[in-house]
Amino acid sequence: MSEPTLLDVPAAAPSAPEPTLIIVVHGIPGPQGSKSHKGGGRMVESSAKVKPWRESVAWRAIEARTKVRGWQPLTGAVALSMVFTVARPKSHFGMGRNAGVLRPSAPPRPDKKPDLSKLVRSTEDALTTALVYRDDALVVEYRGLGKWYETDHGSVPGVLDSPGCVIRVWSLADEAAS
Repeated sequence: MSEPTLLDVPAAAPSAPEPTLIIVVHGIPGPQGSKSHKGGGRMVESSAKVKPWRESVAWRAIEARTKVRGWQPLTGAVALSMVFTVARPKSHFGMGRNAGVLRPSAPPRPDKKPDLSKLVRSTEDALTTALVYRDDALVVEYRGLGKWYETDHGSVPGVLDSPGCVIRVWSLADEAAS
């Protein structure tokens, strides 16, 4: 029998365990990664949204983990799921009597900036700051990752009705123990 390929392996097992922590963050997701040189060896994040986003994620993560009795930062392998919700531009909708109707030319998914990988980077770093885990190097698996428009709320699991992100964290050590 041949080895299974990635296509043969389901994204999540039907009996997948509940996440160790669920964090819901409202706000405009800020990408981290691109920096601009300001002279004198000074580098500055090119997106002004990074700092407020990381602060929002950290505060919501602290709030979520304080609800878990005896929480200690995770020190072993971690799996994450991040569903980012972004605002759909007004240009995707018709005008006048069609103001609430999506234009046929509107893309189904947000395929413009911010880059998904840069959103993940800023969010993972904020989870480290919030002591969800010791270091983001512990993230060894993604169980769901995507960017969606808020107009997908209610039809796609984890999509919020306004910009933000739903983050799920699994301790793989806890899974192995059960």
